[in-house]
Amino acid sequence: MKKRRLITILACSLLLAGCGQTSSGSASVSGGVGVSSSASSDEVSPIIVTDMIGRAVTVTPGSYSKVVCIGAGALRMYSYIGDVSLLAGVEDIDNTSLESRPKMFDGVARPYLIANEATFRTLPSCGVGGPQAQTAEAEKILSCNPDIVVSEYEDLDKENALQEQLGVPVITLRYGPKGVWDDAVADSFTMLGKVFARESKATELNDFIDGCKNDISSRTANVAAEDKESVYIGGLGNWGTTTHLMTAKNYEPFNVAHIKNVCDGDGEQGNGIHAIEEEKFVSLGESMDVMILDAAAIKNIKGNSEYLTDLEGTKAWKDDKIYLQMAYNAYYTNLEMALVNTYYGGKVVYPDLFEDVDMDEITNRVTKSFLGKELAPEIKGYKFSYGGYQHIDLGTFFD
Repeated sequence: MKKRRLITILACSLLLAGCGQTSSGSASVSGGVGVSSSASSDEVSPIIVTDMIGRAVTVTPGSYSKVVCIGAGALRMYSYIGDVSLLAGVEDIDNTSLESRPKMFDGVARPYLIANEATFRTLPSCGVGGPQAQTAEAEKILSCNPDIVVSEYEDLDKENALQEQLGVPVITLRYGPKGVWDDAVADSFTMLGKVFARESKATELNDFIDGCKNDISSRTANVAAEDKESVYIGGLGNWGTTTHLMTAKNYEPFNVAHIKNVCDGDGEQGNGIHAIEEEKFVSLGESMDVMILDAAAIKNIKGNSEYLTDLEGTKAWKDDKIYLQMAYNAYYTNLEMALVNTYYGGKVVYPDLFEDVDMDEITNRVTKSFLGKELAPEIKGYKFSYGGYQHIDLGTFFD
């Protein structure tokens, strides 16, 4: 068993190292359309792609030189696959040089912004962006003179209308309820790779994610049910509005790492991120062997005597087994952080099986693969990262 796990670990390490050598700005291309990112439009023929909301869009792969991304998470996904030097504008929320802009996420690490902030600061506005921006701003988009638009607005009729108004292709992405582990993410990457003639990068990133999933899952697959602790995940959901009461049933990072979720057996219906009543949290308290809190909730828990009383009543608090993971929902999902959080959950719950995993090292490998840069120090340094992954010191942390 140990020999088999060592082989799996080494295989994933090789995959991690190999993927880390290719940045989003220098991917080569193989297979598929098979054109370079510098190809001119007369070297390839237009094709029809079906985007993530089922729209048939005609594109000319590799021909685009002025790209605009709109809607929560669109610029993030493009940054993973595309060439950011081709951007013709960004939403105000991603341009930190502006004084007047949505700033609700400024204290939380968004790796795509960290990696590309210098570029984003030089670009004109294609819209305000942020949680309050529910529609595309066509006039601002037109002022950037794009030749293609990458969107995360998922209303089919509105996307068709926007495309007609702009006169350029509008391709729509999708994340999906399982985040980094969702098929919609892999399919969105594949589509971006095809449209921008960066299929090699898309394939490498999808293979990297699959390799990490296999590594995490194989480490824990043979843990007997009777040997598993019950774990509570809290503080999920929208940045800045969440508390310890925002949890998840059928939480995919726990599924991947074979972690027993205390809420999966609570008898209530529904899956995904949801709030539970305070009374329900209290009733589950003695079943919480371990608690992992997302950093997104900490600023609301600190100094709140009612919330702290809830936590103090749990078995995890009494046994000093409360841990901090990094916030992964901030202007949609930081997919690389969701992946790193999955490793961290495994390390917290099964420390012997993840003894070889160093959180700084795995964070750097993941951000290198997604964004071409090692970003662990920068991520830890953000105000609302609270110093990074850690066992929470109950004597001082919540002061």
